[in-house]
Amino acid sequence: MVLIVFGLFLIGGVISFAKQGLPKSVIALLAVGAMFSILAGVLKIG
Repeated sequence: MVLIVFGLFLIGGVISFAKQGLPKSVIALLAVGAMFSILAGVLKIG
């Protein structure tokens, strides 16, 4: 559950960074981290 919430927090960071115009590589790295965090949380529940 904590990993899913953390992943959602990272997704919020991705959206915020995209609006600020940060480099795409930073946004992509954060998005991958968010995806892995949410995936790990879902697999831990299941």
